Formats: sequence, structure tokens, C-alpha cells
Amino acid sequence: MAKLKNIIKQLSDPDYQALYQNLAQSGADKSAYLLKALREQELPDAKIMVELEVNNNAYYTLRSRLNQKIEEYLLQQMESPRTDLLKKVVNINEVVFTKKRAISVATLKKLEKELLDYDLSNELTVIYKVLKKLHIHSPEHFHYSQLYNRHVAYMLAIDKAEDILADYFRKFGEYSLTGDDTDRLGLSFLMQEIQNISKLYDSHRLYVYQSCVTVFHRLFVEKDIEAQENDDAEPIEDILNEVQKHFIRYEKDSIYYHLNIVFEFLKLEYYNHYKVYKKAEKYYEDVNDSLTALLTNYGWYTYPAQFLHTKIERALRNHTLTQLYEESFALFEDYEEDIDNTPTHVEYITYRALCCYFAGKYSEAARWLNDLLNEVSLKKYPHALLELKSLLALQYALLKDQELFNQLINSIQRQIRLLGKENCGHIIAFLKMLKNSAAEAKKLKSGNTTTPPPHRIEYETRRRFSPTKYIVFDEKLLEQIFG
Repeated sequence: MAKLKNIIKQLSDPDYQALYQNLAQSGADKSAYLLKALREQELPDAKIMVELEVNNNAYYTLRSRLNQKIEEYLLQQMESPRTDLLKKVVNINEVVFTKKRAISVATLKKLEKELLDYDLSNELTVIYKVLKKLHIHSPEHFHYSQLYNRHVAYMLAIDKAEDILADYFRKFGEYSLTGDDTDRLGLSFLMQEIQNISKLYDSHRLYVYQSCVTVFHRLFVEKDIEAQENDDAEPIEDILNEVQKHFIRYEKDSIYYHLNIVFEFLKLEYYNHYKVYKKAEKYYEDVNDSLTALLTNYGWYTYPAQFLHTKIERALRNHTLTQLYEESFALFEDYEEDIDNTPTHVEYITYRALCCYFAGKYSEAARWLNDLLNEVSLKKYPHALLELKSLLALQYALLKDQELFNQLINSIQRQIRLLGKENCGHIIAFLKMLKNSAAEAKKLKSGNTTTPPPHRIEYETRRRFSPTKYIVFDEKLLEQIFG
């Protein structure tokens, strides 16, 4: 919310008036009122909610939509000179065929400078191609031929880097469900490949792209950050600062405008890694407000589903797990699920099921998990399937559905035998705790034992995707299962 207030306060008067008029004329009266209240009246949130007659969730949705509308307006203002520039490139043949050579060359040179400022490599090849023709009878023909060839190569390098970037996060999604060492090695090769491409050119765009991969890889794949940074690698904080400088310098670049939220997410995860939670909180709200957009539109530049784990871990620290359920309705109101993106879809459904579990809505949690298991084939991800079944077994235990519980336990045990007990240690321990809960609950009721300490299953064989790690076996859970 703090970011939204700051943005509104920093709007110029013409921009503020234009925004207010657009909202009022489009029938978005509540958004218009919220904009005015935050800009002119500086009312507290509680007062605004009373005036608008909305609850917390509706207010959350309202301010998220207002923030989105402001960003869309600002983006339109920002992109207008860039759009004009692209139109000039499209119409360059009109200049060449209708103007004298000196005027054509001067126009192209001016366009060259502007395109370099925007780092528009595709359009630069058009300019150099025409300049090459215009200088075919002069010594400068070779110079422009070289520039043309260089920018064609650079354009291909950018395309290649973007392909690697998307491929890296697609494969990370698979790795998140398998935890397989071969998948991890493949991610390391892709990181090395995009770094090698970046070294070929003094390009801020390639630096930003390879930073998306490098920072994420060091945080979530090769986690010994200290060892990496001592091994002549650029410190993560330096990378984040350097990327921010590029974003400031090229503030009119539309890709950088959108990628800013990706790097806010990476900053959040970086400070979480070092347990500097106070600094991490600076970025949490902005990333949380953008979660639907991140999950839907940013899978080529990062793995947004990781933030769902961050939300749960933060709620565990702050003892606010039960609040996640209500928040999820507003947070995912406009989210459109992509069942073809299996890793993100599994993460999303599991998060919704966990939110239900934390809120004590076990039937709803079971429904989310059953729907997932019925609509998505997880044969490629047997360990993830084992995790989901174990989580579902817990819901059946809480619902006291002994028949479904026993059926699922038998299915899990068959799968454990296929995968090997040595690879499923934490699930075996989880099921043991679940089965032993009956005896523990009876002892508690009879007063023959003291209250067991809260316990979460920790095990070396646990893989990346492991929602069972969020289950705490404590007195409350025992009573709910067998009370």
C-alpha cells in the first residue's frame, strides 16, 4: 500500500487529473474515490473502507486494480516516444525515395542515435542496411556493412539469450518437481551458456537477461552463495545494484519497466536467504500485489511460483497462516490457470490446498488436491505425486474418513516400494507420525504422557517440492485428527 500512496503523491497534476477523469468517465467511481482520497485527503485505510462500504478483501482488490490502472496509464505515456520512433523506422523508405541523399543520411543518423538509446537491435539492422546502400559508392560502405553484420549477430544473440532465459525457467519448473541431479546439471549448463553469450557484447540488455538467471540460480539451485562469491563471482547485491542502474538509465524501455518487478522479487528472495527479513519486507507487498501477473506473464523471466513458498514461510514466522485463506480469494480473483504449465499449476493448487488446511477447511483442501490429481498426469514426477498423496492422506485423517485414508496409505506405500525406501525417508517418517498420532492422542487424553513438542519432519532426502514440510505435528493437530 505504501508504494501505491507514493506513486499517487508523485503524479504530476496533469497526470493526476487525467487519471481521475478517465476513472470517473469509465464508471470506476470507487477507484476514482480511492485515488482522490489517497492524493488529496490522505485518509487512513480504515476510513476509506468505511466510506466505500467494502471489507478488507474488496479493498485489497480495489487498490490492486487502481495500481494496475495507474501503471497502464504511465506505461502509455512512457511508450509514446518509442512508438513514434518505430513508426519512423517503418516509414524510412518514404524518406529514401522522396528526399535528397544528404537529408536521408542525416535522418538515418538521427534515428540510429535514438535506436541505440533504446537498444532496439532489430530496428538498427534496418537503418544500417539502408545506410549501407546509400554509401555504396563511398569508403563508408564498408563501415556500415560491418555495423550491419555486427547488429545482425547481436540481434541473433539477443534472440538466443531470450530463448535460453525461457528454457531455463521452464526446466527449473520441472526440476522443482523432480529435484533430480541431472535436471540440476542441465540448469547449470544453461546458466553458463547465457553468461557466455553476455560476454560477447558490451550490452546492458544481455547483462540484465543473464542476471535473471544468475541470481535465481545461485539462490535456488546452487545455494552455497558465500562459496560462489568468494570464487571471483560478482556478488549478488552488486548484480542487483547494477541492474537497477540500467533500469534508471533506460527508464523508457518497456521491457525494463516490466522486469522491475522480477528484480524486486529477486531482492526479496536474496534478503530472505540471509534472513534479513526487515529488508525483505520492503519488497514483499509489491511482489504480493503483482502475484497474479507474475504467475501469468513472467514465466519467461523467472519462476514466480517460488513466491508461494515464500508467502507460507513468512506466514509461519509471523504466525499468520490462517490469514492466507481469506487473502487468496482477492489475490487470485483474476488468475487464469494454465493446466499445460504443469509445475506452476501444481504449485498453485497445492498452495490453495495448504491455505485451506491452515484455515481448518479440510474438506476444501481435499477437493483441491483430488481435482489436481484427477486432471493432471504426474507420472513424470513420482516424488511430487507422493507428496500430494501424503498431504491428501492428512486431510482424510482430519476428516475422519478411515476408508479413504487407508486406501490412500496403501497406494502411497506401494509407490514407496517402487521408488525405494532410501529415497522416501521423509514421507515414511510423515506417515509414521500420522499413524502414531492415534496412540499419542489417546495418551494425551488419559494424561499418561506430556504434551509432545511441535514437530516438523526434517530429512535429507526431501526434494524441492515438498509441501509436507509445512505440516507441524503438535497437540492441536493430534486433537483434530483423533479428538
